[in-house]
Amino acid sequence: MSIKRVINRLKPETAFEGRYDQPAALRDRIDRFKTPGVSVAVIHEGQVAWAQGFGVREWGKSEPVTEATLFQAGSVSKPIFALAVMRLWEAGKLDIDTDVNAYLRSWQVPRNGDWQPHVTLRQLLSHTAGFTVHGFPGYPPSGDLPSVVQVLQGVAPANTPPILVNIVPGVQCRYSGGGVTVAQQVITDLVGKPFPDIMRELVLQPLGMESSSFEQPPSEAMSGIAATAHPSNYQPVPGRWHVYPEMAAAGLWSTPRDLAVAGIEIQRALRGQSDFLSQRTVSEMLRPQADQQNGLGFFLDGEGATARFGHDGWNEGFVTVFTMHRSLGMGAVVMINSNQGHPLLGEIKRAIADVYEWPEHLPPHREAAHVDVSTLEPYIGNYVTSQGLRMTVILSDASLALSVGTQPSFGLQPISEGCYSAEAVNAMVSFDSGGDEEISSLQLTQSGKTTHAKRITTT
Repeated sequence: MSIKRVINRLKPETAFEGRYDQPAALRDRIDRFKTPGVSVAVIHEGQVAWAQGFGVREWGKSEPVTEATLFQAGSVSKPIFALAVMRLWEAGKLDIDTDVNAYLRSWQVPRNGDWQPHVTLRQLLSHTAGFTVHGFPGYPPSGDLPSVVQVLQGVAPANTPPILVNIVPGVQCRYSGGGVTVAQQVITDLVGKPFPDIMRELVLQPLGMESSSFEQPPSEAMSGIAATAHPSNYQPVPGRWHVYPEMAAAGLWSTPRDLAVAGIEIQRALRGQSDFLSQRTVSEMLRPQADQQNGLGFFLDGEGATARFGHDGWNEGFVTVFTMHRSLGMGAVVMINSNQGHPLLGEIKRAIADVYEWPEHLPPHREAAHVDVSTLEPYIGNYVTSQGLRMTVILSDASLALSVGTQPSFGLQPISEGCYSAEAVNAMVSFDSGGDEEISSLQLTQSGKTTHAKRITTT
């Protein structure tokens, strides 16, 4: 049974890229990360293959997590909100490339001295508007809650600074929950209804997301089936959870099954089979904006047949991962009620990818290329960085090895001509001839940083 295979084959990370520890059982990993509850939905062949809860809604109590248990979705609220914006765009009710000050009534994007930024919904949904405030900590349910305008202005009782443009809009991606909150106010002013009602009418009801709501704080009925937030060490948040008036950015209550339904509808729309959104609209949402990772509301990953869209979420005591293949009818949603359990999401997702044979989702295993020993001699020699760090390439057991400073040498596995991997240190080493016949330098890349070393001798 696929459920049993997934929950007994979690893939814990190790310190080395592409290498995982022995398969682990979900019950053991829940204990390891002090996470009371987990809820999972798996999408296969364009359908929800299964959805199931594990553990309990609150540590020390007996109510189990079921597939109907509500979790805060955190920033997965953003792509669900983006669907509402794009439905209004498709209906001709707004233009995502018009300055949002044309729609805002209760607040305006402020001037910076004598400069008035022009910001669009396209920029707000793709995090290219240049707004400040990365995310929001939420508010205790027993305290005073700010209005959205107070959040935008950064005045009490808001607990975050004013939301301002401080870089040129449209130039680069910089994640901003603040910008999405500006978009929330745009849609609220335009439609003229409470935000939860707008989202229910435009997205949740049409998609059949019957368990989901943007109500903040949640209704009594919702509270009765909701998981309790636990930041760490099984300790529940006082009042069970935080409240987020920044609803478009972080306010959605949902289940993995409901979020899976939304993802499946987007997959259907991409095939031209949806009455919810057109193929043109969804293709626009999943088109890279200022960089290859940012669409409208969604983050993008992979290429061609393995292209994916999705988003992660993190609220106080809740974490979510939502990932969907663009064309293969595959996907998964995992929600937990513990920040400490964050590594669990990757472990579960990798187990699903393994059991359901998602192509190229796990880091590819690098096959060593065959290299004639006689071709290795040009790389042998001493190299030095601009800071004076010495590196030495030697021939060891018919293959290359590299020593750095006083460290023992480690083996280099050939990937292609002039390119080698060093699995022992999570590194790649490449050699450059600089246009000449002889090798003139090497580059050691590890953890995303590259160190250059110039060749000084050949012995």
